[in-house]
Amino acid sequence: MERLITKLTEKHVLFTASFAIRLALVAYGDYQDRTMGQSPYNRSTYRYTPLLAWLLTPNLFVSMVFGKVLFIVCDVLSGLLIYRILRLRGLNAETARRVCSLWLLNPLPMGVSSRGNAEAILAALVLGTLLCMEARHLMWAGVLYGLSVHMKIYPVTYALPIALSLRTMETTSEKDQKGWRRLIRFTGRFLNRELLLFTCVSGGVFCSLTALFYYMYGWEFLHETYLYHLIRRDIRHNFSPYFYMIYITTDSRWSQWLGLAAFLPQLVLLLVASWSFHSDLAFCCFLHTAIFVSFNKVCTSQYFLWYLCLLPLVIPHLSLSLKQGVGLLLLWFSGQGIWLGPAYFLEFEGYNTFLLIWLAGLLFLIINSFILIQIISHYKLKQTPQRLKAE
Repeated sequence: MERLITKLTEKHVLFTASFAIRLALVAYGDYQDRTMGQSPYNRSTYRYTPLLAWLLTPNLFVSMVFGKVLFIVCDVLSGLLIYRILRLRGLNAETARRVCSLWLLNPLPMGVSSRGNAEAILAALVLGTLLCMEARHLMWAGVLYGLSVHMKIYPVTYALPIALSLRTMETTSEKDQKGWRRLIRFTGRFLNRELLLFTCVSGGVFCSLTALFYYMYGWEFLHETYLYHLIRRDIRHNFSPYFYMIYITTDSRWSQWLGLAAFLPQLVLLLVASWSFHSDLAFCCFLHTAIFVSFNKVCTSQYFLWYLCLLPLVIPHLSLSLKQGVGLLLLWFSGQGIWLGPAYFLEFEGYNTFLLIWLAGLLFLIINSFILIQIISHYKLKQTPQRLKAE
């Protein structure tokens, strides 16, 4: 068995097989909505940047499966980026391949990307940002980070841990200072060349793309791509613990304020995670994403990919036993299974199971919180990780 695993995780076998499986899934699910050569916002459900629609225009004149092929290429590219980050963090080649196979051979990202979902592009951009940060290529990290935030707004939460990780380190003499002097010194540590370079490049990329598409599509672009997600009140059933509250207060004059108040737990937890774990940027970004998804106003299965693509960067540093890891995985799947039961009866049988869905969503939040606590308590950060040149 060990020999078989070793053979399957050889670099060329692993990446070739994962790409071939995804191509087969694309061929099997050869269905893609046709888009008109007009504003993408003519479709009422389009809530993304026009850049994504532009990337998929070859669907019209090359092939209907162009977009799916692009997504699975980004999916496999994400696996390669995971491998390179793991090598830079000190893992040997064989161990790094085995860990990144958890993404490459994972049926969830396979199914999502091959069915035509663009999350794989964002995963590649986020992982590319982390790889460049790990290798200290800050200009390219800024470019990819600016693109990431433009594609979807949630990576903006990484800004604080990135800033904290790039700030000038505190000296021994500064630690002895107190009061206003220490506060001024703390603020001054953010004024350095590396942080200014990253901020200017990432901000420049984001603002340039935003200005371009605002010029082309106007207010509709800003509202549908960014502002909509701040005021969004999704009454369709989903994993969010806020789903039922939003559903029953849809017509209330307080509904808008309740939706905004739902961001407060996220904000507090993200600030705490940023300050506590910014020294390990990959781990901090994983926690940020898992917290953001678990406590979000809307939570669907595709959102899980946002943190699952970062999980392989965390696993090598966990002291969990195999039995404990499998137990947490089964617990995570059980939480989804319990939610899917009443969701099925609502969606397909027409029964009023909204309350049961909400209770199942609360249970799933508790399960996710428990898993995060276990990951944090068993995470062992290497103090001086060996830096290896990526293959």
